Amino acid sequence: MHQIYFSLANNFLIIGAGLSGATLASRLSEISNSQIDIWDERSHLGGNCFTKRDDKTGVMVHEYGPHIFNTDKKEIWDFVNSYTPFRPYVHRVKAMSNGIIYSLPVNLDTINRFFNKNFSPEEAKLFLETLGDKNITAPKNFEEQALHFIGKQLYEAFFYGYTKKQWGCEPRELPASILKRIPVRFNYDDNYHNNIYTGIPENGYTDLIEKMMGAANIRIYLNKKWMPDADISAYDHVFYTGPIDAWFRYKYGRLGYRTVTFEKIYGTIDMQGVAQINYCDPDLPFTRITEHKHFAYWEKHEKSVSFKEFSKETGEQDIPYYPKRLYADKQLLLKYRSDAVLLKKVSFLGRLATYRYMDMHHVIGEALQFAKEFITARMNAELPPVFPNEELV
Repeated sequence: MHQIYFSLANNFLIIGAGLSGATLASRLSEISNSQIDIWDERSHLGGNCFTKRDDKTGVMVHEYGPHIFNTDKKEIWDFVNSYTPFRPYVHRVKAMSNGIIYSLPVNLDTINRFFNKNFSPEEAKLFLETLGDKNITAPKNFEEQALHFIGKQLYEAFFYGYTKKQWGCEPRELPASILKRIPVRFNYDDNYHNNIYTGIPENGYTDLIEKMMGAANIRIYLNKKWMPDADISAYDHVFYTGPIDAWFRYKYGRLGYRTVTFEKIYGTIDMQGVAQINYCDPDLPFTRITEHKHFAYWEKHEKSVSFKEFSKETGEQDIPYYPKRLYADKQLLLKYRSDAVLLKKVSFLGRLATYRYMDMHHVIGEALQFAKEFITARMNAELPPVFPNEELV
């Protein structure tokens, strides 16, 4: 039984039924007796985490691209497993470069195969040090970061083309911090993730989010698009998880996003032998192919379905995926955040509203902490937080 921290008859509105909105709703419903309404413009819960069974194969499909939950925080792992069981999952990624398949992240197997060597871990480390551009002492962008650490050959084979296709610009226009998320290993470990807890919900992410929003004091309204002129006067507080520029009618301009389109491919039994293959050559228009039966290895299916992914700029009718966060974007973001803090009874939460690249465990952890801070502010009759993050990083 959860403690009721305050008993005021609040009416809350959460705009967006994705993972951020679901986490916030679940926690607010547990620690208050408030009525919580959730609006979402789509016909389903879950946002980009939405999963459903493919009609032809029965495979559980990640409709907006694969999501692999991973975290190093036991409290977040326990939180999601309290709603639905997660199966352990090891994400293994292959890369096609110049007609040859390699393992990603770049590891000892990748290095030895690429350079036709038989290095030991220490030998590979010393060899890679000779490849890095030591004239670059303080990398200022993605390209310099890569050249400094792994050298021109590995950079061009695995990162240049893929990155250019994914982001739609030269890698030197991107911040160096993007590459810091990509590890290089000097052993044969081909697990794509480093975190202790890695898994996929046994019954899909939609099942997880439905259960997170299953409390009696939560009402869900699908196919209900929030508009800037919507009447929200009946609510004591509004939590907005959509694009921050949309809230302000794009008055300073649109923030830059990349979006993804998919080409569905059907096959029998096993189409590529692994969940994900990246296609690194710049002359191929797609970035990767994912075969979704491998995300649920505990299920058996006679047929398979894969998705070829294409990245492009986000148009007015497209679903935003990855915030580009170029210099001009950050200047726009500062303007929107300055306007947001002047609003009353509105908070901005999640990947789109804070305009940051966030993994699922970041989204959940931040929403849990934000709920706690919000409740504390209400208890103390203080102004609630507007954003969960102060820094723009």
